[in-house]
Amino acid sequence: MKASQLASGVVMPFAIITLIWSSTWIVIRDQLGVVPPSWSVCYRFAIAALGMAVLARINGVSLRLGRREAIFCGLMGICQFVLNFNLLYRAEAHITSGLCALVYALLIIPNSLMARLFFGERVTGGFLAGSFVAIVGIGCLFVNEYRASVTAAPADVVLALGLCTLAVLFASIANVMQAAPMARTIPMATLLVWSMAIGAFVDGAYAWATVGPPLVDPRSGYWLGVLYLAIAGSVVTFPLYFGLIQRIGAGPAAYTSVLIPILAMGISTIFEDYRWTPLAIAGVVLALGGMVIAMQARLRRKTSS
Repeated sequence: MKASQLASGVVMPFAIITLIWSSTWIVIRDQLGVVPPSWSVCYRFAIAALGMAVLARINGVSLRLGRREAIFCGLMGICQFVLNFNLLYRAEAHITSGLCALVYALLIIPNSLMARLFFGERVTGGFLAGSFVAIVGIGCLFVNEYRASVTAAPADVVLALGLCTLAVLFASIANVMQAAPMARTIPMATLLVWSMAIGAFVDGAYAWATVGPPLVDPRSGYWLGVLYLAIAGSVVTFPLYFGLIQRIGAGPAAYTSVLIPILAMGISTIFEDYRWTPLAIAGVVLALGGMVIAMQARLRRKTSS
C-alpha cells in the first residue's frame, strides 16, 4: 500500500471519524430529558437512514437486497443501532458522558478478540504492547474522571457501567460483522440504509411498547442535536468507520475510540472548564503513546503487503 493510498484510505477517515464522534458525547447528554432515550435513538436513525438513502440514490447505488443480505443488515442494525445506542443513552443518564466515552474506549479489546476468533485476523506483538499501554492510560483517565465527576449513588454507577459495557459488546459484534465476507458483497450505502432503517423501526416499536407514543421536545436545541447526530454523527461517519474496518481490521479501527475521549476532554476544557490533573495528563500520554505504538505496528504490516 502506497503512502498516498494509506493517507486517503486510513489517516483521513480516522481523523474525520475521531473529530466528529468526539463531539457527539456532549450532544447525546443534551438529548436526555423530555424525550425517552428509545425515541431519541429512533428519531436519530430514522433521519440517518433517510439521509443515507438520498446519498445512495444520488450516487446511483441500488437499494435492493436479497433475503440473506436483508437478514444480515437486520442483525447488524439491531446490534449497532438498537442495542448499542439504547444502552449507551441510558448509561449517560447515570454517569457523565466522559466516563461513558472512556468505557467505550475499551472497544478495541472485544474487536481484536472477536476478529481473531472468527476471521483469524492476525494480532502482532507490537499491537498487543501498544494496546496494553493505551488501556493503562485509559484506566488513569477513568480514575481521574470518576473522582472528579461522579456524584451518583454506587448502585447507579454500577448499573451505568454495566449498560456501557453491554453497549460496547453489541457495537463490537456489529463492527466485526463488517469483516465478514457478506459485508463486502453489499454496497456500503445499501448496507447502512437498511441497517439504520431496520434499527429505527425496532427502536420505535420498542419505545412505543415500553413508554408509549412518540414524545416531542419543543426545544430547537434538541432537534438541532438530533440532526447533528443523524447527519454528521451517523451519515458521514459510519460509512467511513465501517470502510476503515474493512481496510485495516476491526481491532485497529477501534483505536478511534481511544482517541475520542481524549479529544472530548479537550472540547470539555474549552466549553465546560474541564480541570486537568497530573493523573489525567499521564493518562493522555499513555493512551496516545500506546495508540502510536499499536498503529505503527499495524500500518507497517499493511504498508509492506
